[in-house]
Amino acid sequence: MNKNIIFCVLLFLTIVPIISANGEPSTAHVLFTINNVWMLVSAFLVFIMHLGFAALESGLTQAKNTVNILFKNVSIVALGILTYALCGFNLMYPGEFNGYFGFAGFGLSMPIGSAGLIEYADGAYTYFTDFIFQAMFAATAATIVSGAVAERIKLSSFLIFSTIYVAFIYPVVGSWTWGGGWLDYKNFHDFAGSTLVHSVGGWAALVGAYMLGPRLGKYGKNGLIKPILGHNMPLASIGVFLLWFGWYGFNGGSVLSADPGAISLVFVTTTLSAAAGVIGAMVTSWVISKKPDLSMILNGSLAGLVGITAGADVINPMFSVIVGLISGIIVVLSVIQLDKLKIDDPVGAISVHLVCGIWGTLAVGIFSENFNLGIQALGVLSYGAFCFICASIIFQAIKIFMGLRVSEEEEILGLDIGEHDMESYAGFQIFTVE
Repeated sequence: MNKNIIFCVLLFLTIVPIISANGEPSTAHVLFTINNVWMLVSAFLVFIMHLGFAALESGLTQAKNTVNILFKNVSIVALGILTYALCGFNLMYPGEFNGYFGFAGFGLSMPIGSAGLIEYADGAYTYFTDFIFQAMFAATAATIVSGAVAERIKLSSFLIFSTIYVAFIYPVVGSWTWGGGWLDYKNFHDFAGSTLVHSVGGWAALVGAYMLGPRLGKYGKNGLIKPILGHNMPLASIGVFLLWFGWYGFNGGSVLSADPGAISLVFVTTTLSAAAGVIGAMVTSWVISKKPDLSMILNGSLAGLVGITAGADVINPMFSVIVGLISGIIVVLSVIQLDKLKIDDPVGAISVHLVCGIWGTLAVGIFSENFNLGIQALGVLSYGAFCFICASIIFQAIKIFMGLRVSEEEEILGLDIGEHDMESYAGFQIFTVE
């Protein structure tokens, strides 16, 4: 088919829905269409972030566990979306509730007419657009846990934990702020999820990594730390760029409309913070280790992104540079400190998502005049206590009834063979020296 014909068809399909009954364009319908399309674009940008997580995690871990990493990342998306449709969406946005817990029923409703429009800002978008955008966020919370527990957790145990955590814990705590709950009433501000997504996932990652213990050979006697290098740094770098790219939907979509001024500000603060995160991590790691570390600056960019996510809409662009710079510094220091505590996090997920998520949430109270640092701290502590306790209970129950960790032999052989009886790179024998 001729390209011009395709273009005309697409143009026709775009114009027809925004023409009113008398043949004149409807301003309200135009605005509705623009908002709705932007929210859907943002949803698939967030979806692309799962490819970024898969590439980053597999690149920063050993080749013998690549199939396992990829399997988890694909499964999480499916489980997250389905459980969010079954109960998570109505737990997170229950409507009228007591501010702590509410539930609007199982499944998705089928709105008719105006009931299908969600009124936000100066326009509207559909109920189903709202669901699919929020569902992508839900799946992201569990993906954060995947990297921290990589290379030694049982696949079945991880999938059960992720299902429970995304289906119940994430949406319940999400309702406290985004669902109009008690923290929203206190004017706690988390624009796109430094705490609600990243720290919620980060607390679970911390609990999981601690309860599993370190990978074999990671820590020697007398405090000796033995690096277990990732097998594919180009793949890890691609993953980071995909995540950075997807973050424009993560933060930009959280404007909840196609408002040009708000989206432009969010894009700028997001970009500046990510760039500053790279520089902060670069300088810090270079000074400490005397060599420039690629893995540190990759996590530095993500640290800057996580750090600005809570306040991307309310922090001055030049202050966003400070937020990102500090994020890049603390992510390096956190990685080093966790190793000293013998908490093994193969990809730095705890440092990026939990530590920088806390910092970013507090930064709103520091750099924005409209929000109180004490309230921001209250939110951080409330989410931390609840998520830490819930994650501990879930992981402990799974450990008792199923076990959490693969056998020593399976870990040495690799989870690709042990869990899947597959090879990530067919034809290449992977030897592991412990």
